[in-house]
Amino acid sequence: MIGRINREKNSNTKKSEENNQGEMSFLEHLEELRWHIIRSVLAIFVFAIAAFTLKSFIFDTIILKPSTSDFWTNRMFAKFADLVQSDVLRINEKGLNLISIKMADQFMMHIWTSIIAGFILASPVVFFEFWNFIKPALYEKERRHASGAVFYTSILFILGVLFGYFLIVPLSIDFLNTYSVSEQVVNQINTRSYISTVTSIVIASGVSFLLPIFSYFLSKVGILTPGFMSKYRRHAYVLMLLLAAIITPPDVFSQIMVFIPLFILYEVGILISRRVVKKREKEFNEM
Repeated sequence: MIGRINREKNSNTKKSEENNQGEMSFLEHLEELRWHIIRSVLAIFVFAIAAFTLKSFIFDTIILKPSTSDFWTNRMFAKFADLVQSDVLRINEKGLNLISIKMADQFMMHIWTSIIAGFILASPVVFFEFWNFIKPALYEKERRHASGAVFYTSILFILGVLFGYFLIVPLSIDFLNTYSVSEQVVNQINTRSYISTVTSIVIASGVSFLLPIFSYFLSKVGILTPGFMSKYRRHAYVLMLLLAAIITPPDVFSQIMVFIPLFILYEVGILISRRVVKKREKEFNEM
């Protein structure tokens, strides 16, 4: 009887210790999250400072270049137009007439653009910090299976950024710059509007390319299943068309160019989800 009471006391003591440890681990968890965020922000800040000092390169060579006729994409479209003998395919040969209408506009745009550039350049570091935060919550097998998560996430995001920059941005600039409701209205585009359009397209395209990564982790925790993705495939296509319409100008060609990679990435996401579910079921049956 006494032994039983002692065992119960020891059990209650262990539970109390475990609860205290859990409380401490939770606080430590928050502290760890704080430091991951701080390191990510510092990485963005460092790259943003570098981008701020390279003003001429960031604006003349990167931001404003898609609006000129000698940009790579515009030259490729011109060559293709010569090949098929159709001037309709020539883009951004008119040039932009950018203006700044506020006193501090150019300085604020310089700062904001540097932050966006810093985030893009520091994205592998941000993904690495995010991965180090969630990694302790995974089992050893899950860690091994997801060992290349940072690499693939960074690659997909950068590919999305490049896709948006080299394809969607030039097409969007050409359409919005040449579109006119009347010959009496002259397009004098605000520089802030131009930069906002370019950066939003690039970031949205980069995030869109992370669809397979989202599919993997959501399937891993059981929120997403291949059956669900297959069942609501048509609904997803409609949402992707709406997304393509949001991040591109309202012309069918640009929307199709955005929809095609989203369609491919969604189908790849179904395959990834199916593989994750099969592997989880196999491990469950082996237990």
